[in-house]
This record gives sequence, C-alpha cells and structure tokens, in this order.
Amino acid sequence: MRLSVVVAALLIGCCAPARAQQDGAALYAGHCAQCHDAGSAQSRVPGRSALQAMSFDHVLETLATGSMAGIAKDRTDDERRAIATFVTGKAATNGTAADAQGRCMQQSTRFPQALDGPRWNGWGVDTSNSRFQPAEMAGLSAEQVPRLRLKWAYAFPGASLSFAPPTVVGGLLFIGGTDRKVHALDARSGCTLWTFATDAAVRAAISFAPLAGTDQFAIFFGDLKANAYAVNALTGAQIWKVKVEEHPAARITGAPTLHSGVLYVPVSSLEEVAGSQPSYECCTFRGSVVALDAATGKMVWQAYTIPEVPHPTERNTKGTQLFGPSGASVWSAPTIDPRRNAVYVATSNSYSNPPAATADAILALDLATGKLLWKQQATLKDAYIVACYGADKTNCPDDHGPDHDFGQSPILVTLHDGKRLLVIAQKSGVVHALDPDDGGKILWQTRIGKGGALGGSEWGSAADGTRIYVANSDVRFLRDGTRRLDSTQGGGLFGLDLASGKIAMEVPPVPCGDRPQCSPALSAAVSLIPGVVFSGGVSGFLRAYVAADGRLLWEFDTAQDYTAVNGIPAHGGAIDGPGPVIADGMLYTNSGYGQWSGVPGNVLLAFEVGKE
Repeated sequence: MRLSVVVAALLIGCCAPARAQQDGAALYAGHCAQCHDAGSAQSRVPGRSALQAMSFDHVLETLATGSMAGIAKDRTDDERRAIATFVTGKAATNGTAADAQGRCMQQSTRFPQALDGPRWNGWGVDTSNSRFQPAEMAGLSAEQVPRLRLKWAYAFPGASLSFAPPTVVGGLLFIGGTDRKVHALDARSGCTLWTFATDAAVRAAISFAPLAGTDQFAIFFGDLKANAYAVNALTGAQIWKVKVEEHPAARITGAPTLHSGVLYVPVSSLEEVAGSQPSYECCTFRGSVVALDAATGKMVWQAYTIPEVPHPTERNTKGTQLFGPSGASVWSAPTIDPRRNAVYVATSNSYSNPPAATADAILALDLATGKLLWKQQATLKDAYIVACYGADKTNCPDDHGPDHDFGQSPILVTLHDGKRLLVIAQKSGVVHALDPDDGGKILWQTRIGKGGALGGSEWGSAADGTRIYVANSDVRFLRDGTRRLDSTQGGGLFGLDLASGKIAMEVPPVPCGDRPQCSPALSAAVSLIPGVVFSGGVSGFLRAYVAADGRLLWEFDTAQDYTAVNGIPAHGGAIDGPGPVIADGMLYTNSGYGQWSGVPGNVLLAFEVGKE
C-alpha cells in the first residue's frame, strides 16, 4: 500500500469534527486512537512507531492536498498542523508544507518565528560585514557540522547562475534570482510564500527591517538596472521603487546596507564591458553610494566615488571620442561605523585614462552627507576594460592596469584589546588592514595569492576578533584557446592574525581530479561560525574546516542533480559569488555559476543536522 494511502487510512478518524481550539493530543485521543491504537484488528494501519518515523511535512501534505484532502476539507489549518505535529512527534517548526508547485499550503499573516531570534540579515550578517555568525544565532556547533545533511533544494527556473545569497529572518527566507523575481520561502521547508517581479535580476543580498512609522516589515534590495526596492516582507507588495542612477550601464551588485532608517545603496556598472566596443565613447560612468530614506525611498544624498565629471580626452584610432576619468564602481555592500559616523566602501578599477585616485581604494564617507572623509588607494594607475584582454584592444587604455579592484566589502573589527581595524582582501592577492580611527592608515599588508583579473580574493572574507579568513581564487585558463579551466592552478584558504597580519592557518589547494570544468580556485565568499570556517569552490564542493588549524570537518559535492521542492529541474555546479548563510541550525548555499567557464547550475541548497 502506498504510504499516503496508509496515512489516509490511519487518519480518517482524526478528521471527525472537533473543537477548533483543541490541541493535537486531544484530537488524537478523541478521533485517532481508535484507528492506530486498535492492535491486530487494524493490522493494515501502522502503529505509533511507524507514524513517528514519518515527516511532519508529509502528514500535513496528505491532510491538506493528498489523499486525505477531501475528508479533511472541513479542518482548519491549525487543526491539521496540530494533528500532524502530534502524530509524527515532530514540531511544526520543521516548516510549512508545499503543494506540487512548491507553494506553501498555509499562507500566514505573521512570521513563523520571533524576529529577534536566529537570523542572517543582509550580506555580511551585520553592518560591519564580518560574515561571522555567533553561536546563538547559528544554532550550529563545530561538533554538529559533520552531521549536516541535505534537507531541501530550491531551483530557479531557466537559470545557469545561482548568484544571490539568502536572508533569513523570523523563519522566512528571502532571495533574488536570475528569473527577475524575489522569492520569499519558508526557511525550514523551502516552500514558496510569494514572489515579486523585478525589472531586472537581483544578485545582491536583501536587508530586512521594520518600516518606520508603520506596522509593516520590509525587505530592501537592488536590481541590475539600478533600481532600489522596498517590499512588504509578509505579502510581497511593493512599497516603493527608486532608480538610483540614470547611466545606462549602471547596476546594483552589492547589497544595500540599512542603518538608522537610511538605506545605503552601492552603485556599479558593466561599462568596462560595453566600453570595449571600438565605437563606444568610453567611458562616462562613475561609481557612487546613494543614501535613501528607508520609509519613503526619497534620496538623502548621492556621493560619487570620482568627484570629477568625465570630460572628453582623446579620440581612439577609429575616431571615437573617449572620456575620463571613469570607473571606481562599488561592487559590494557598504560597511557602517557608528562611532565615526562613517560608511566605508571599496571601489573598482578605473575604466579609462586618466586613472582616478579613488579607484582600487577604500573610501570613508560621512553617514549624514556623503562627504569624503578619507581615502586609501591600494593600486595606482589601474585603468582597465575587458578589451585589454581581448583581440581588439582599440579602447584599452594605454599602460593599462592589472584589474586589481576590490570585489568585497571592508570588514570593521575590534580586537580583544579594543583596537579597531578595517580589513579587506583584494584581487591583487593582498590582504590589507587599515586604521579607521587614523584616516585609513595602513597597519599591515599580507600577500596570500598571485592575483589577477579573476585572481586573489574575490567576493568576501570573514573575521572574528582574532583572525580574518580569506579564500584565494587565482583561477587560470589553459592556453589552448578553449577557455577551459586549468585544474592545476589556484585555490587555498588562509587565516590571518588580525593584530599582526601573519598567516596563522592555511589550507592548501584541494585537487579537483578529472571533473568537467575543474579548478581548485576558491572564488566565493567564506562564512564563519565559532570554530568553523566554510568555503565553497569552483569545483562545486562546499567544505567546512576547523578554524584553528584547517582540518577538514565536512564536505558536500553540490555539482549534482536534485529533486527541488518547487518541481523545477535542479542541478548544482560551480560555487562562486555568495558564501554560505547559517542561521537557526540550518546552512544554505548557492550552487551553479556558468560564467568564467564554471559549471552552470540553478539551486539553493538547505542543510540541517541529521541524527546520530
């Protein structure tokens, strides 16, 4: 007999009329015990031990939309959940059940869990962008990590990239996708509560907060057409939408950071790609940070990373007018320093000559006005566009740079002795520590990689009060014209002492064997909980290491096919871009990155701790 039929036969008596406020035990005693406690007379009905082995979600789905749906149609959602909880012996917090399309069968007007409970809000879990999740929020210890098991997979339709990290708050999960939608999921089960259509793909993390002056809770994010949004977190209804930059190449790739009712939005662009065409008047885009009133979307200020407006410079060999200075995009989430009333951002390379003094730099801006407080440039004269590595170098700046910009957020840390640092790793392969209390003075610099356009440290590092953990990409391609990845180059994970910059822990590159599109490079952001650092690789493996000494604790090969909760064909691939998100005993990771010759994929994977 099929399991659902067995469950249906068992629970027929459970669905007799009952008082709406009865709990699961009362429903069971009054209407179910005569079926599954009847002994041999009811031998086709499983006993209590068999029921306890079933999942809460399966029993609830059987009652709501499965073979029991017709019989249970008069039961309320709360009654069905109470029955399923008691019969299985599992708490309802395992998640809301889904229908065949992955939609949650119970639409709630409240959050499943407390908003001040375990959460991962925004890119860096805090406004310091530490990517360090404390124990009480992680709900996952070093001892439990080896028992992590896949709980569910969620697939993005028609995607070859899974490039937006989730935000988890109040038992809900919010994530953007290449399908030009933002999805709200039940964090435990992965079922879909609502989707919101955007003008362009959303690759940045999402920030969550109460909406000032209202009883609403909102999520805030940006898309790849430079639109910033505020959306009701429970319903998916739009609150406001603002285009923060009119330049046609502008986009939002870094997560907007929320602080004291103001949303700080980083603005980047793809003009270094468009500018590679010989007929393109390269280049006129300047990076910026836009401060918006979170309640209304009204602009408070916009601070350009290059103060000078681009002006005509020379003509290229095709006669096209060129412009400069340009570039200095802000690819990553801003970092907030309330003590200094400052917001810190890291900038990209210049796009054209003359090179900007604020490119490849860390900038400190005044929180209230956007005024530049100080700058610290890491690489001088780094004017670069994609054409510099292409066949037609017409628009490539003379004496072009190495493309050693910053792709990640600065991390604001406080050492055990109270000393504060601003630490960040660069595509050059160098990790920098600056003094935020002394105008960005360089405190130490440590090389961990060779660097390159896709080399060094790319998306993000993680830090506690003792160390910063940095992943090294240094991805390389075979020189045979195929753009195949070099399986012998790149990789390595490092733990640097924050006080001195010395390397205190090192994991050597892990060979990836004969896998298709294989590389040991570690390009994705890393994440940290007490005692454990997580790092995903271009090979598709997600690994957990002991933070103290680099011993391998756990690994999972994400480059495989999955049965997704939303019924869409799902497969994993390279891990690039965002790093793992850990909250409430769950770990979430993206898998699939079809750019830069990585293995494409379209999934968000959710793990929980399995039983001994």
